[in-house]
This record gives sequence, C-alpha cells and structure tokens, in this order.
Amino acid sequence: MLSSLKVTEPKPNSPEQKFESNIVISDEEGVEENDSPIEEVRLTVPITDDPSQPVLTFRTWFLGMSSCVVLAFVNIFFGYRSNPLMVSSVVAQIVTLPLGKLMATTLPTRKFRLPGTSWSGSLNPGPFNMKEHVLITIFANTGAGGAYATSIITIVKAFYHRNLNPTAAMLLLQTTQLLGYGWAGMFRKFLVESPYMWWPSNLVQVSLFRALHEKEEKREGQQTRLRFFLIVFFLSFAYYIIPGYIFPSISSLSFLCWIWIRSVTAQQIGSGLQGLGIGSFSLDWSVVAGFLGSPLAVPFFAIANFFAGFLIFFYIVLPIFYWSNAYDAKKFPLFTSTTFDHTGQKFNTTRILNQKTFDINLAAFIWGMWKKSTKAGDVHTRLMKKNYKEVPHWWFVTVLFLSFVLALYACEGFGKQLQLPWWGLLLACSVAFTFTLPIGVIQATTNQQMGLNVIAELIIGYLYPGKPLANVAFKTYGYVSMSQALSFVGDFKLGHYMKIPPRSMFLVQLVATMVSTTVCFGTTWWLLSSVDNICVQEKLPTGSPWTCPGDQVFYNASIIWGIIGPGRMFTSKGVYSGMNWFFLIGFLAPVPVWFFARKFPEKKWIKQIHVPLIFSAASAMPRAKAVNYWSWFIVGVVFNYYIFRRYKGWWARHNYILSAGLDAGTAIMGVLIYFALQNNNISFPDWWGSENTDHCPLAHCPTEKGIVVKDCPVF
Repeated sequence: MLSSLKVTEPKPNSPEQKFESNIVISDEEGVEENDSPIEEVRLTVPITDDPSQPVLTFRTWFLGMSSCVVLAFVNIFFGYRSNPLMVSSVVAQIVTLPLGKLMATTLPTRKFRLPGTSWSGSLNPGPFNMKEHVLITIFANTGAGGAYATSIITIVKAFYHRNLNPTAAMLLLQTTQLLGYGWAGMFRKFLVESPYMWWPSNLVQVSLFRALHEKEEKREGQQTRLRFFLIVFFLSFAYYIIPGYIFPSISSLSFLCWIWIRSVTAQQIGSGLQGLGIGSFSLDWSVVAGFLGSPLAVPFFAIANFFAGFLIFFYIVLPIFYWSNAYDAKKFPLFTSTTFDHTGQKFNTTRILNQKTFDINLAAFIWGMWKKSTKAGDVHTRLMKKNYKEVPHWWFVTVLFLSFVLALYACEGFGKQLQLPWWGLLLACSVAFTFTLPIGVIQATTNQQMGLNVIAELIIGYLYPGKPLANVAFKTYGYVSMSQALSFVGDFKLGHYMKIPPRSMFLVQLVATMVSTTVCFGTTWWLLSSVDNICVQEKLPTGSPWTCPGDQVFYNASIIWGIIGPGRMFTSKGVYSGMNWFFLIGFLAPVPVWFFARKFPEKKWIKQIHVPLIFSAASAMPRAKAVNYWSWFIVGVVFNYYIFRRYKGWWARHNYILSAGLDAGTAIMGVLIYFALQNNNISFPDWWGSENTDHCPLAHCPTEKGIVVKDCPVF
C-alpha cells in the first residue's frame, strides 16, 4: 500500500516557487520522492535550482585561487607548530562573501572577446551569487586539506637528515593527491547520486550558504540565521583570545592532577593529555573540534558508536594491558606517541639504521549500507541530471593514467630515493581502489572515515621490511589516494546539494588540487630549509613552537612499520605476536550484531550498532587525547541528541550555523594571535595559566621498578 502523500508547498512569492520541480512524493515501493529520505537533509537542503546563474566567473577564479593558496600555506605552516591550527574553508566562505559583492559593484560589466577564439565574457556578469560562492569554497576546501605526503619530505630532511630530490618530492605530492580522482569518478553513482549517501559535514556549509545568501524576514522572538551566525562568530572570535593567548591551560582542565600533585598514578588517571582523562574537560572549541571534527555535524548514532569504542579501548583494554604490565607496559608512559626501547628510553634509530643504504641493519636490530548506496536518486539527483551535463568518464580515466605514470617515474627514477618498487605502487593503488567504496559508504552516512594507513603499513612492512621510505610512500599512495577520492566525491555531493554544474566542479577541484599541492610543497621546503633544528625538540630553544607534533607520529610509524617491520614485531620472532588475535576479533565482531538484529527485529537500537565505527574510535589517537574525546562527546550529545529531539525547529535553523560560527571565529582569531602577537615575540605575562599543558607533569612517567626517566620518580 502506498504511503500518504506529503507535498512541501513553497511560500508565496518566494524564490523557491519559481524553480520548484513538479515531482510527486514516493515511498519505499519505488514512487519518486519530492525530497530526501534523510531527515537532516530535508531540514537543511532546499529542493530548488536556478540553472541560469553564472558559475565559472572571473570572481570565482580570482577569489577561489586566492583562498586556495592562502589556506594551503596557513595550514601547512601551522602544522609544524606545537599547537597545530586548522583553518577551515568556512573562514574563506565568510571572508569572500563581502569581497565577491564588492567585485560585483566595482568591476566593469562590458563584455569582451578572447582574441582568436569564440570565447567571450565579462568580468562582472551580475550580482554575486550562491553558486559562485560554493565553487570558491570548494577551492578553499581543497587548499585547506593540505598534502599528506609533506610528512615524507619532513621526516627525510628533519628526522633522518638525508637529502631528497625536490623534483621527486614534488611528483610524490602531486601524484598522491591526484590518483584518487580516477576511481572517484567510478563511484560517483553510488556515493553522490544515492540519497542515502548524505555526507553530514556538507550540511554545515549548506546551512551557512543559505544564511549568507537567502533573504529572510525577521520573525518576532526569533533571530535570522545570518544574524545568529554573526553573533556566534563574534563571540567565538572574542573568546578565543583566552585559550589561545591569555589562559591556554583551560584547553585541558585536569582537576585530579591539581589535588594529587605527587602521585604518578593519580596523574595518569586524571590527565586529559597524557592519561585517562577522568574528570578532565576543555573550555576551548579548538580542542572540541580540532582532531575529531565538529560534533555538531555528526549524527547521534555515529557519536554514540564512536564514543563507545573510545570507552572500550581507553577504559577497559588500555588499563588492563598497562596495569597487568603486558609487554612491559609499565616501562613506558601510559599514553604517548613516542617510540621507546626496552629500557624505557626514547628509541635511537641510528643504532639500527644503515646510513649508507638507508635500510635496517640486521646485525644491530558493511553490507546493509551497500544496498542503500545502489538505490535510485532523489529530487536533487533528478534536478542535476535534468539541468546539467555530466562529467565524461574519460576525464577521470585520463587523470588516473597520467597520475599513475608520473607516480611510477617518481618511484623508479631519481636513484630510487623513495625506495618503493613498481609492484609496490601497483599494490598500493589496488588497496586504495578496493576500499574507496566501502569506506566511502561509512563516511557518507556517519561523517567518520576509516583510515587505511595502518593496514597499508602492515602490508608493505611484511612484504618489504627494513625500508622506511618505501613504507611511508606505500602508505601514502594506498591511503591518501583513497582519502582524496572521498574528498572529491564529498565536495561533489556539496555541489549536488547546491546544484553546481558537475563539469565546473571537476575543473575547479582539479586545478585547486594542483595549485594547493604546489603551495604545500613550497611551504614545506621553505620551512625545512630556513628554521634551524625544526622538529628536533632536543635542539630547539626553550619554548620554540616548531615541534612538528603530527610529523613526530609519522616518523615513529616509519620506525615501527618500516625499519623494524611487523615481521619482527608481530610474529613468533617478535614480542607482540599475541596482538594478532585482534584480527580474528575484528573479523568476528560484526557477527553477533548481525545475529541479534535478525533475531530481534523489533529492537531497532541493535541495528544502530556500527562495529567498524566502534573500532575506528582509536584511529585519531595518539594525536587526539582523552580531553578531546570527552569534550567532543558532551557537545555532540547536547546538540544532536537532546536539542535535536526536544527543540527540532531550533536545531533545523541554527545547529549547523552554530558549528560554522564557532569554527570561523576560533580560526580567524588564532591566525590573528599568531601574526599580530606571537610572530612578533609579544608574549602574555608568564603565570600558571599561560602554560599550554594540563599541569600533570608526572602523567608521562613510567611506573616499572628501576626505570630512570628525567623529572620522574624512580619506583
């Protein structure tokens, strides 16, 4: 039996009325639907379009390219500092709006023709419109994403102190960023056109675009979305001077450490940065959203699964392993990203690394979501197919072919500095291609991406041990090309919601990727060449910010998986062979959920248990700490559970706008603090709260008897 029809009527004389499509409602039996089957999308995305709006204008190219370059530079620059600051595309989204409107009022409107061609146009085709703004933001988003492979350049030059051919490095960056575009085109039908692949994070930007562009009448007792955004933005902007400059310690408040100032165990339990974080919390939005993303953009079922995984790992598995002294765990800190030797001291790679050959010296050493992804499109898909030309498949194939050839040259040429053989590159691409669709389905529905980095490190570590650069190069090609493919289709979905011509989207993303990668390479090479002892904490001046926290993790991974290799750690030859049982646990874990969901179909909550999401909770560690998880979870529950259910009208109008305002205000003040104050050595007067710690100095101490570590008691 057909469900009852429900047609959304546009308001009289509203812009929606002019372009409303005459499509009937559908239900699950196949009748076409006039809106999305996802409630959050229905509450956020309009079912309208105006195909006559110009998109690839001079304003789009100028403001888009500028945003791409600036964000690529700023994010790479700050990534080398102790407190990495991620400036998101939301900042460019805000800043470019008045600039676009200014250009629309000042640029000449006369048309001109390009000599020798039939191309003609105008620098100013009319009012600055939302579609131009979307493409500018896509430019900015591509730049903000950075280039993962810059970490390879960093560890080679700053940690291993070796030379690297700049052309090989440049090709490495470009090809790792571009390879994924090939298979992204193959999966667009599933990950973009399917209404069930809704990409929650895009709704933040959709809400902000509508708030910035749509005229909205102010109702009594209710803020307009634009005014609400501006209030949140300015409050967030003004507030961040406190955690970002005056009182950094409120970024992680760990009360147990303040009570038991001489107890290592109490500080291990209470520290939000180096311990279990019991009772720890943050008053800093950058801590809430910095490593895990904005919780306001994550559906509650994903928040619940992700946090459940954190609780299981952090408060059951980790304490059991540590306090039972499994694998001599008490010789080391409870929670850290640093590698150690068997004596509890920091691992010295020069003891086992052959400096001539740069390899190890052995003498020294989801079915349900898949079905939904194949279902036919909704009203948004039909509008796109009706009004715009699709991107030809051969465009994607061409990008894939050229990228692969250049990647092969980067690996096999230049004296094989990257160590990765041709078969390794082929295998890495196969891994990325295989996982793009299943991981894409998870990200498109939960806003969480499963990482392939550890899987890739494990594979090449077994097949080609003792080669640190081969390991990280394989990981980068195997992981980043998949990540780039999903970034591409995610932005394509944003364009899908905002009704941007697909060919314009493709061109903007391709150009933006090449430009941003070039900027990332230039910034990385410049910093590594100009900052003395960058990333080497032991040789840096006291208080120097150039500690490279992300690259420290990347470097340590190259030691574990590359130099030593999983064969010497996770087989009978190594200490950690027992860890292989977790492969079987991971393989079998979804079975009970599937069984009970089939046995008790009336218990709908069972179907909400998402095992891959639970297991992925630890993927952000050790960069993300306990205080990040707790703060992220609390905010997410308040807004996406309590407010979503009790005050749905408010949530629909303001939730994503709130997220955008908090992101933008924090980011812009963070940039301003650096360039206006910290870059000019203007420091706030030294006091207890100015330390960028949680005041838990003993939390990093080992507790095994006889282990001597500086500034720690000896048990």
